[in-house]
Amino acid sequence: MKLKDKITIVTASTRGIGLAIAEACAREGAVVYMAARNLERAEKEAARLNGEGLKVKCVYNDASIPESYISMADTVAKNEGRIDVLVNNFGTSDPKRDLDLANTDADFYIDTVTLNLRSVFMASKAVIGHMKNGGSIINISSVGGSVPDISQIAYGTSKAAINYLTKLIAVHEAKNNIRCNAVLPGMTATDAVKEKLSEDFRSLFLKHIPLCRIGLPEEIAAAVLYFASDSSAYTTGQILTVSGGFGLATPVYGDLKNKLDRR
Repeated sequence: MKLKDKITIVTASTRGIGLAIAEACAREGAVVYMAARNLERAEKEAARLNGEGLKVKCVYNDASIPESYISMADTVAKNEGRIDVLVNNFGTSDPKRDLDLANTDADFYIDTVTLNLRSVFMASKAVIGHMKNGGSIINISSVGGSVPDISQIAYGTSKAAINYLTKLIAVHEAKNNIRCNAVLPGMTATDAVKEKLSEDFRSLFLKHIPLCRIGLPEEIAAAVLYFASDSSAYTTGQILTVSGGFGLATPVYGDLKNKLDRR
């Protein structure tokens, strides 16, 4: 019960990494609010988890509507009296449109960066006044925000900015005993990865992961639990990569590994 009775909000939590985080927090005793645009899907997952004796509720949040961040925070605070943990999990892009500098539409780039950054800035700004006893903000960024890619210029830029924003929030809110850290997943086995990334790309990416496998949503959730719990009470402003070692090795690691594997 690492999070016993901690009031926790997880954005974009009806599937994939977000759902794994919400479930993991609930299993550690938190009162979890699944913040989602699709309330029908959220309520279905909440009912499943409540059926197991967990404490899971739903609250509306649409990342494209700035006002919904304020209403999300106010609703939870009104119901519970405070907010202890916020997990900013929302993030979006379109690999078919998010390419390199020459081939990415400028409006798409600006819109994607704005939406992803706003999701962290607005949600964090909305909850800090309700973190009466201090709290923990965890931003779900991406390894793509620290290791430049040959495509996804908008997504990578937004995640790099979120990494920096994480440190700024940590510094600005330390006086209020509010910590802020980021978790950077590598390639993770979610429906979004299967739907948006080709099998060829996934296979190529896998060659550059020293642990030789794709991560699981539950493994990302485990890192979030550390930052959400009192185990990390003296940890703030940290950027934790959970990617199986991706980005650690020499750039020719993938080619060298293939040769060694064939011996």
